[in-house]
Amino acid sequence: MFNNIGVSGLIIILLIALIVFGPSKLPMLGRAFGDTLREFRSSTRGIVEEDTHGPAELEQKDQKLL
Repeated sequence: MFNNIGVSGLIIILLIALIVFGPSKLPMLGRAFGDTLREFRSSTRGIVEEDTHGPAELEQKDQKLL
């Protein structure tokens, strides 16, 4: 779906965002988007770790931490 946006498409999207939100709000929106993406990545990393290691190994790891 988004494979063929290209550089010109990204520039148009950024210009529209600049017009709609203004230059003062764009850094706040970028920071919020980055924080959301970071949280999503850490959550999915935890889910993948559970699937690859299995519940028994995770319980052993939890016991070592206590």
